[in-house]
Amino acid sequence: MANGIGDTAPSPDRTARDRGAMTAMVVSGASVALALAGGLVAALRASDTNNTFLLVFVLAFPLGVFALWFGRRAETHIVDRDGPDEDEQLARLARRVAVAGIVLSVLLACGLGVWAAWTGLEDVQEIFFSLPDLGDSAGLVTDGFLLNVKIFVVAEVLVLVWGLVVAVTRELPGRAAAPLRWLAVAYVDIFRGLPAIITIYLVVFGLPLSRLPIVPGTDASFLGFDQVEMLGVLALVLVYGAYVAEVYRAGIESVHWSQRAAAQGLGLSRGQAMRYVVVPQALRRVVPPLMNDFIGLQKDTALLNIAGIFEGFAAASNYANNNFNLSSVTGLGICFVVITIPMTRFTDYLVRRDQRRLRGGGVGAAVTDVVGASGGRA
Repeated sequence: MANGIGDTAPSPDRTARDRGAMTAMVVSGASVALALAGGLVAALRASDTNNTFLLVFVLAFPLGVFALWFGRRAETHIVDRDGPDEDEQLARLARRVAVAGIVLSVLLACGLGVWAAWTGLEDVQEIFFSLPDLGDSAGLVTDGFLLNVKIFVVAEVLVLVWGLVVAVTRELPGRAAAPLRWLAVAYVDIFRGLPAIITIYLVVFGLPLSRLPIVPGTDASFLGFDQVEMLGVLALVLVYGAYVAEVYRAGIESVHWSQRAAAQGLGLSRGQAMRYVVVPQALRRVVPPLMNDFIGLQKDTALLNIAGIFEGFAAASNYANNNFNLSSVTGLGICFVVITIPMTRFTDYLVRRDQRRLRGGGVGAAVTDVVGASGGRA
């Protein structure tokens, strides 16, 4: 009811919006205050041994999350109902304060955790991150890791070829090719189901006992690999060939059937359509999962130490056993990470490049080029 000219009572909706924005601001401020109070009390009680009660201040995190949700909800109600700008600004400020509360509470929790485990962390630093031991073991670990890289590169090339052969075999049409398809399915099912470490045992220790003519002798050498290393590479190829074959198959089946029909309509045979049209498109689509498999392959080369191959992990374990310090294992982990991160970034680059080509019509142009290069029968 009007009390005077131009003076009206606030509507119930307006009052509710004011109350919602103000409540969100109060809760957000409480989360910040609780986190700051916890940090202050922890600093004042730094010399005390019994500070379990400080865990109460970790409640600032769920309080901040609730404040963020409540502030967002209040802001949405104000915007949806075209509320006053001051109410919207208050709700937005409440959200920002809530985010500050969440950040401060996370820092507080991390600080309390480090403080409580400081003695244990000193032991971890001495055992796993000792700089003198890292330096002393660097040469031995690096030499072993280079063997890991060599095995990985050779196995990766073989896996790429072998996986594609298996995937194409599973796509062969007709009843005559049914036995080959069944063999490919059986291979994939078996070697995807077997743990890699069991496959390594069976191949490295079992094949020499079989005395098959194709098994290399003890004095055999290929690309600098001895018999055990060659069998280790074979085991990794069998394991990851099964995974990569399924990745290839998924990429091949993702290419629409009209692509094959169009290629065959231009005069290409079924095999030519697969080679020039389907497989190139499939390969571009499966780059990320392929790179994931290769990162896994690169790490699983460390499993070959169970066969007596003196690769990086065996070298690190040897140093750790002799010096009662595991810093050499940490150094090996750093070597693997240094190799893995560039591979991941390279995958991202390939994906972005392929997306740019797709947006620019690169796939259609590429298909036209390969069809023309293959004879261009129309």
